[in-house]
Amino acid sequence: MSTSKLIIADIPVELVRKDIANLHLAVYPPDGRVRLAAPRDVNEQTLELFVIAKIHWIRKQQRKFAAQNRQSPRQYINRETHYFLGKKYLLRVHEDNPKYRAATLVIKTKTYMELYVRRGASVYTKGEVVKAWYRTELKKVLAELVPKWEKLLDVKSNEVTVKSMRTKWGSCNPDSGNILINLEMAKKPLDCIEYVVAHELVHLIERTHNQNFRAHLDKYIPNWKQIREELNRLPVGEI
Repeated sequence: MSTSKLIIADIPVELVRKDIANLHLAVYPPDGRVRLAAPRDVNEQTLELFVIAKIHWIRKQQRKFAAQNRQSPRQYINRETHYFLGKKYLLRVHEDNPKYRAATLVIKTKTYMELYVRRGASVYTKGEVVKAWYRTELKKVLAELVPKWEKLLDVKSNEVTVKSMRTKWGSCNPDSGNILINLEMAKKPLDCIEYVVAHELVHLIERTHNQNFRAHLDKYIPNWKQIREELNRLPVGEI
């Protein structure tokens, strides 16, 4: 696989050449990055014509991502807004609480997230505590959803990993059977998490987003397009 950069119609395009049969164009959140996967033997003129033919779609996707709500960098201070499973919480920070000797995060009510840390803990330390909690909670959700969808789709993944990713909600390697789920998904509603899990598992049946791929989603999640739109409208942050 080789990677290079092209400028087509004033749009930077990341070109990835690899052993595939067809061209695949994608626009990724959060910043509308454009990526074109192409067979090794396709010339640049053909690539340019392909991208130009998709220019209106590319700009539409970039406008959509630009319009997404984005959270400012988290400072982990009192009454700061945080999300979990689609619900909004206000953070309360507690220092040197004797009941919680180890730094931790707890949700006790429908309103507040309680963050327990040592006095003087840095923003980075608080962030790591929150990140670890999100990771643990998302893994619990995935432990239920992945087997459910493996059974429905009659597939079996090899390994499901939670990872911080800037451009994808999830990814699947059909050859290895490994699936990655973005840590950011811990903030999203359950139906959005379920859609991403199903989406990635369908890739074990269909590698690309072709008609058969969409047919599987239509069969099991008839409103998947609405869920996808909801996911892309929700506030985007960086855990």
